[in-house]
Amino acid sequence: MADVRGNARDSLMAVQKMLTAEGKDLRSLLYKEIIMNALKCNDLDILDLKIINRAVAEFQHAACVFKPFRSIRKVSIFGSARVTEGDPYYELAAEFAHLAVEKGFMVITGAAEGIMRAGIEGAGRENSFGVNILLPSEQAPARIIQDDPKLITFKYFFIRKLFFVMEADAIALFPGGYGTHDEGFEVLTLLQTGKAPPMPVVLMELPGEHYWKTWDQFIRGQLLARRFIRAEDLSFYKIMHSAEEAADWIKSYYSVYHSMRQVRNRLVFRLERELPDSYVETLNDKFQDLIERGKITKTPALPEEADEPALQSKPRITFAYNRKSAGRLNEMILAINRLKEV
Repeated sequence: MADVRGNARDSLMAVQKMLTAEGKDLRSLLYKEIIMNALKCNDLDILDLKIINRAVAEFQHAACVFKPFRSIRKVSIFGSARVTEGDPYYELAAEFAHLAVEKGFMVITGAAEGIMRAGIEGAGRENSFGVNILLPSEQAPARIIQDDPKLITFKYFFIRKLFFVMEADAIALFPGGYGTHDEGFEVLTLLQTGKAPPMPVVLMELPGEHYWKTWDQFIRGQLLARRFIRAEDLSFYKIMHSAEEAADWIKSYYSVYHSMRQVRNRLVFRLERELPDSYVETLNDKFQDLIERGKITKTPALPEEADEPALQSKPRITFAYNRKSAGRLNEMILAINRLKEV
């Protein structure tokens, strides 16, 4: 009991220190906001408090698990849990995960059976994250990743789905059921609305099959034909028919383009190599519709980017982005990456 009282006293002192700190740094301000938001929950129902408490705890734990690996790119793999070992798609998923690791990626899966277990086996336990979900039917994690510190079990789908996308630099969708399509459409929605940073999405299909081809025909024949999406939104995904093709495509997405960051009213692209002046002019001509004012220009790291020292030396281009089309922005990234072919 004394230990409990001591821990509670230490926690209260830590909270008091955060609330009374004079620091104006962003971390201190965010600590205060988190505590103040918690205090505002006093009139909520017990169920609301339970959900908030569990969601915050799950987020905190998952963030701590991923934090040491944030410098390593990752690909999230989705697909049916009902695919069995020996199935061609099981073998395709294992081969893809293996090649992704060879190209410098780690993998994130749902940690269960089927495509998920194949992805872990292909990548190896040491290169895999498992984000499991508690279900009424008790979805146990695959044996290969049980007891691994990179296995996280969530109660809530929305926190789990957040980490699937937030920690990913690429998405691979294998054939699957409702859950696979739910994840796929959510990723595409986040990309289309600019709520997730640009990343490659590959739809894995065996040669001669039409699982994703039929899906793509629906997208083009219904969503695009009815103008529910734009033609440039089709650039968010590619149908692939081999593990090597898919791994190469994901790697190539970051061959020249590295990452982007919004700094005030300017969008900054960090690059793996400097663009020739003539290529920058080509981008200005081809993507004028994305520029609110001025032009696309080369620039060194901006002062606001000082909090990312590992990226300071990378070449950059920047422009005033009008936020009108994330699809066109993705097409611009693809055009930048074609520089490697010039």
